[in-house]
Amino acid sequence: MDVFNVIDCDGKKIRDKEVIDYIQQRLETDASFAPSLRSSVGVMPTEEHTSIEFTGTDRPGLFSEVCAVLADLHCNVVNAEIWTHNDRAAAVVHVTDHSTGYAIKDPKRLSTIKELLFNVLRGYDDFRKAKTSLSPPGIMNRERRLHQIMFDDRDYERVEKAVGRVEDKSSRPQVTVLNIEKDYTVITMRSKDRPKLLFDIVCTLTDMQYVVFHGMVNTGRTEAYQEFYIRHVDGLPISSEAERERVIQCLEAAIERRASEGLELELCTEDRVGLLSDITRIFRENSLSIKRAEISTIGGKVKDTFYVTDVTGNPVDPKIIDSIRRQIGHTKLQVKRSTILAPKPPKETTTGFFLGNFFKARTFQTFKLIRSYS
Repeated sequence: MDVFNVIDCDGKKIRDKEVIDYIQQRLETDASFAPSLRSSVGVMPTEEHTSIEFTGTDRPGLFSEVCAVLADLHCNVVNAEIWTHNDRAAAVVHVTDHSTGYAIKDPKRLSTIKELLFNVLRGYDDFRKAKTSLSPPGIMNRERRLHQIMFDDRDYERVEKAVGRVEDKSSRPQVTVLNIEKDYTVITMRSKDRPKLLFDIVCTLTDMQYVVFHGMVNTGRTEAYQEFYIRHVDGLPISSEAERERVIQCLEAAIERRASEGLELELCTEDRVGLLSDITRIFRENSLSIKRAEISTIGGKVKDTFYVTDVTGNPVDPKIIDSIRRQIGHTKLQVKRSTILAPKPPKETTTGFFLGNFFKARTFQTFKLIRSYS
C-alpha cells in the first residue's frame, strides 16, 4: 500500500473534487500500464502536432537559433520544455504546420527540419554528437521523456567549469548509498524542496532499472529528505563501488536538472506566427542565456516561463530586464522571482538525517511508500 499526503502548488489542501477525481482516474488507468520499451513511455497516437526531440552542447542563444530555424520552416511551436544541465541542453518541442494547424506529415519536409536543426545543434566545437529525432505525432509526458534523453546523453558526468565560474558545491544535493541490509540498498537524499522532486527521482531510478520497495519522504519549509530501499530488477542490491558512484551521480543530476536557476520571466499574450522566435531573439540580443523554459499554448493564448541568466551564468542586470520589457510590453512580460541569490538551507550531516527521521516526523509533512513495487 502506498500512502501520499499531498498539497496543491499553493501549499493548501486539495478540495476541488474535479482534481481529486482526475487523480483517481489517472491512477486507476495507469496502474496496469507497464510499457516494455523506454521509447514508448507515455506515447499515444494523435494528429495534433509533431514532436521534436534534441540534445546538444548548451550555449547562449541556442534556443533562439532553434526557434528561428523552425519559424523559417513554417513550424509553429505550441508546447515545449527545455532543460540545461552540466553544459548540455535537451528539449521536447511540439510543433504544428503554420498553414493547417496540425501535425507535419510530409517525409521530405520532416527530413529537412531534422537536418537543419542538427546543423544548429552541432555548433562549431561540440565534443559530443548532437542528436535530433522526429517522433511520430503523439502525446507524451515531456518531463518524463526529458529525463530519459538527458540520462542517455550522460549529462550526469561532471564537466570542468569555464574560467571565472566557481562551482558552489555546498548547493549540490547530498546523496548517500549504503548497503546496510543484505537484501536492499538504502539511498538517502537531502536537497532543496521543489515541485516534482519525487517524480524526478523515481523516473531516474526506474530508468536505471531499480525497484523501490520501501521509502519515506519528509518535507520542511525549504528542504526535502528522502530515503528509499531499492534493489535492481534482477533482485540484487548495489554490489560495486562503480555502480554506487554512478547511482549518486545520476540522482544528483535528476535533482539538479529542473532546479530553477536564474530570473523567472513569464510571458502571457496572444499567440501568433513567429512569436517565440521574436521573444528568444530579443533575449539573445540582450545577452540573456535561457537555462530552462516551459512553453504552452491554450486557446490561442501563450503562457511561457523562462529562467534566464547573463551569458556568464550570473544574475541579469535589472536595467537590461527593464529594456526587454519595454520592447515586449510590460503587461505581457512579467518578472516573477530570482533564484540565483536564494538563501542556502542550513547544513546537516547525512548521519544526522538518517538516524533522526523519527524526531523530525512532527515538524515535516510526511509521505510514505510502504511495500511499493512500482
